[in-house]
Amino acid sequence: MQSIQGSLEAKKNRMYLALIAPSLALYILGVILPIAMGFRISLTDWNGFTPTMNYVGLENYRRILSAGRLANSFGFTLSFVLGNTVIQNAAALGFALLISAGLRGRNFIKTVIFVPCLLSPILIGFLWSKLLGTVYPQMLGGKLASISLLTDPKTVLAGLLLINNWQWVGYWMLIYLAALQGVPEELYESARMEGARFWYILGKITVPMIMQAITICVVSITIGGFQVYELIVTATGGGPGFASESIIMYIYNLAFSAEKAAFASANSMVFVVFLAGVSIIQIALLRKREVES
Repeated sequence: MQSIQGSLEAKKNRMYLALIAPSLALYILGVILPIAMGFRISLTDWNGFTPTMNYVGLENYRRILSAGRLANSFGFTLSFVLGNTVIQNAAALGFALLISAGLRGRNFIKTVIFVPCLLSPILIGFLWSKLLGTVYPQMLGGKLASISLLTDPKTVLAGLLLINNWQWVGYWMLIYLAALQGVPEELYESARMEGARFWYILGKITVPMIMQAITICVVSITIGGFQVYELIVTATGGGPGFASESIIMYIYNLAFSAEKAAFASANSMVFVVFLAGVSIIQIALLRKREVES
């Protein structure tokens, strides 16, 4: 009997392995192998175009901290990530709560909020750059005609946050809506019978019950914020000056505009490690809240 069970278990394990093998192969080819190749290139002086490639060890990594534009790009990206994560989660959860509460016309509102995320970030950036730079100022006229959120270093971050949140808040709203549907209505009814107010119910019932969805949204939005590129390319091009140059754009410009592929690879390796560390810390802290809830 034990031999038969062992044979069945081995057959089941082989079946599981066969099911995950294609995805595992794609992950290795699409993620692990490029990272390994990038690390190898980061140890050389390759410019990205010539066939010559000399080994320089950790020289590119030592140069990273002395790169002035890196600090500017990191500062902008970090500000974008913090603003984007807070605003997008708060707005998505707020819309989800309104719609789940039986808001009139909720299906239409849900569709309107969700549709922008179906469009390409490249198209979104181009359209909004025209709207904020030409269309709206001309429509408003007067002093407002010379104001554009995307051409002033002081307001370009706010402009990009406006565009990015307009596009993606609907996507995360659906995740929060799905999580809210799993909260037992009896908990809300009991709380209301005891005289609990909205904020108490939100903090003591709703948030603890949807912590898994919050973990998914916070971590995913954070990673997406650090990887922002297409929107900036078409909306601002990293300008004015380098005021809106993200880390990804900085690395891209190093590799292709400055012809410093090896130095760009070193920057990307450090960025990958940093991003992995941020994700691990976020998941650990939020999963702890899930357990406590």
